[in-house]
Amino acid sequence: MKRLVILGGGESGVGTALLGKAKGFEVFVSDAGSIKQAYKDVLINNGIAWEERQHTAAKVLQADLVMKSPGIPEWAPLVKQLREQQVPIVSEIEFAARFTQATLVGITGSNGKTTTASLTHHILKQELQVGLAGNIGHSFAKQLLLNDKAVYVLEISSFQLDDIEQFKPHIAVLTNITPDHLDRYENQFEKYIASKFRIAENQTSSDYLIYDADDKVITNWLSKHPVKSTLLPFSLTQPVSQGAYLENNNIIITIDNNKIHMPTNNLALEGKHNVKNAMAASTVAHLLRIRKQTIRESLENFHGVEHRLENVLKINRVQYINDSKATNVNATYYALESMEAPTVWIVGGEDKGNNYEELFPFVNEKVKAIICLGVDNEKLLKSFSSMVDVVVETQFMSEAVKIAYKLAAPGDNVLLSPACASFDLFENYEDRGRQFKEAVRNL
Repeated sequence: MKRLVILGGGESGVGTALLGKAKGFEVFVSDAGSIKQAYKDVLINNGIAWEERQHTAAKVLQADLVMKSPGIPEWAPLVKQLREQQVPIVSEIEFAARFTQATLVGITGSNGKTTTASLTHHILKQELQVGLAGNIGHSFAKQLLLNDKAVYVLEISSFQLDDIEQFKPHIAVLTNITPDHLDRYENQFEKYIASKFRIAENQTSSDYLIYDADDKVITNWLSKHPVKSTLLPFSLTQPVSQGAYLENNNIIITIDNNKIHMPTNNLALEGKHNVKNAMAASTVAHLLRIRKQTIRESLENFHGVEHRLENVLKINRVQYINDSKATNVNATYYALESMEAPTVWIVGGEDKGNNYEELFPFVNEKVKAIICLGVDNEKLLKSFSSMVDVVVETQFMSEAVKIAYKLAAPGDNVLLSPACASFDLFENYEDRGRQFKEAVRNL
């Protein structure tokens, strides 16, 4: 019996443990932190061995195969030891994909992947048996085990792609690539780009890569590192012969000389970046032979994901907007770009080596006050103090929202779009977004 050791007892770890046990592995789950009670109960009820607050080297190093949580970096001492002993280490996506015949749609990118994955799933589920997994919702492994679907839409992070071997989506989507998580890639942007492109590395000419042709990082990389897949670019600025482009507010999708037109004036999601997300999702749907009418209606009634430019409440004609999912500068760029009114901007958190320069034009034009919400705001203060008259610092969400309430005038927006990770003051970006919404409701 092969021994499967799982590092990390969260959603993906416990899902993998259940699937591994069902497939005949001897399973052991090890977490350096504490495992949530709900997950412990699942492990206990299924007779799966586990430990928390430690990794017992003797138990881990006996593995025939290791699945590591995406949060554990390559330089962790135990990972190094496993590498030295040549024990294969895979991600949940790699492990689970071995046990399904489903058509896989893999979506990655620095921004837009959650919205694109959710929108793609929303369109496909109208006509197909489809699951949504990966970096979103219930674990892929657990879904396969409980109810294997015909199609899976997988939102995949670079960390999950780092640990694939044979994983191959039939349709891969690359939304964009901007500097993010560079702390995990030795501050080398090239390594991060290479990691994202692993989504296509096992693809063949019968598979598809849908990508943003307006993104110079992607097009430059493709020109130097060609892939085997059939390329389907999407663009807001130039016509493409295969793929999707925008002309007179219509998305035009062409695949094998089959053209469809989708008007964008009724899209439920606003902003240029959402036109791109709609192009990517529609192209996937078109490849999977979803009817045009279904695609059109789905784009018109899809209202986005929580914590991504989510309108919370209007109080005294001030709109409060939760964009807590903006954990990098590029995501905040889209948020500020879409602001149509003077904006009080709540920003800050754990900086991942951010360069705020690309935000300067929007800050000059649209931002009337900045509230820095983080443990260390020095870089923000240095970047923006000269541009905005009012810059305030705080370490409490409730206080940030109260200050915003005082600073905003009727007709303004209050935008939480942090451009940073949340781990300095919050459990995760969801916790940060929920605290924001609660504070707004308590005004």
